[in-house]
Amino acid sequence: MIASTVRKPLFGVTLFTLSLFLILFFFAPFSFFSDPSVTFNSSRRARPEIWSIRRLAEWRPCNWWLQPPTNALPAKANGYIRVDCYGGLNQMRRDLCDGVGIARLLNATLVLPKFEVAAYWNESSGFEDVFDVDFFIQQMKGFVNVVKELPIEIATKDPVRVDCSKRKGQFDYVESVLPSLLKHGYISITPAMSQRRDRYPLYAKAALCQGCYSALRLTSTLEKKALELLEAIPKPFLSLHLRFEPDMVAYSQCEYSGLSLASAKAIDAARVDRKPWTGETARIWRNRGKCPLTPNETAFVLEALAIPTNTTIYLAAGDGLMELEGLTSVYTHVVTKSSLLSGEDFTTMHGNTKAALDYYVSINSDSYMATYFGNMDKMVAAMRAFRGLYKTIFLNRKAFALLTSQGFKGKELTEALWKVHRDDFIMGRGSALPDCFCEFNV
Repeated sequence: MIASTVRKPLFGVTLFTLSLFLILFFFAPFSFFSDPSVTFNSSRRARPEIWSIRRLAEWRPCNWWLQPPTNALPAKANGYIRVDCYGGLNQMRRDLCDGVGIARLLNATLVLPKFEVAAYWNESSGFEDVFDVDFFIQQMKGFVNVVKELPIEIATKDPVRVDCSKRKGQFDYVESVLPSLLKHGYISITPAMSQRRDRYPLYAKAALCQGCYSALRLTSTLEKKALELLEAIPKPFLSLHLRFEPDMVAYSQCEYSGLSLASAKAIDAARVDRKPWTGETARIWRNRGKCPLTPNETAFVLEALAIPTNTTIYLAAGDGLMELEGLTSVYTHVVTKSSLLSGEDFTTMHGNTKAALDYYVSINSDSYMATYFGNMDKMVAAMRAFRGLYKTIFLNRKAFALLTSQGFKGKELTEALWKVHRDDFIMGRGSALPDCFCEFNV
């Protein structure tokens, strides 16, 4: 009797406590359970891996691009345009994308682009060595006319060069380039670094988007080699585009302490007349996020984002990376194309074709991170968004510089970096460019 009397109150208390917990669980504000900074680990504030955070916004291809062209191509073109592309593969690809939009804007027939030989990039391959020409032409039907060869009466002439590369501000192609096209009938251009795409009609924008993201496919030979590389990488893996190369550091005009003698010499050799900033100017420059992250800093940020140190990392970069042990001493499963491929067909590759391998692997990786926001990173992020792959993030150099300059370090710095990148990832910042992609709430 006594035991029965004691049991009933205990059972009632237990039932009440359980009911209260369930009420709190189901009706508590969403942020309490979704905020990644809230944990139930009393020993330390554990952070979930960055990819586990639920996104609120994603960039997807705009509907006006995916729909069939509504503006038929005019029966007669205003002439022929050839796009002359310079630099590395991704810079040339950017210029090609712009050139497609310009050709449609000016009602011109696009001649297959010319990839200029660049000794700096150890390059000799042309457009047809990297991309499937027939596929490109077929995919552009209805968007813009593309030809492999010019009519006989034009083929014997060199195009009239119209240099747009240095034009900035209010530069407009209809006003500045169309007169030359109408006068000469065949011109070559390098697209302006800054241009007024806001003036483009949708059909010209759609041509640009189609050419950039749907029409460019690697040659069958190159795609086969890229697929071989992709299959050789242990899964799952993170593709990391790390930009701590002598030319990149020299171009940034940033100064670094504690580098090896070899790295310091390589940077000095690449500087030429680009002297590093000093004093207050150097501090302001770094706090604006202009200085590339070192491999050691990169490893610190990856750990702050709770990327496990046993993660397989594919290093999408050239062979000139410096201070790499700063990364590999923390993340020990780092692979490169050079470590996975050794056949003669790989060793004879040049800059463009090797860069194409990195590009292919990066857009097909489980996740992608970049320490910079360069041409490759913009293209890869957009292609991943096009394919619905949203595990993409750019490491925030500006936040890292500002936080460290304010004295943050250790656990405090780790927590602050986590929150900055969490917010970037939640809102989809940097995951695609607005030219061809529209933001959708999810």
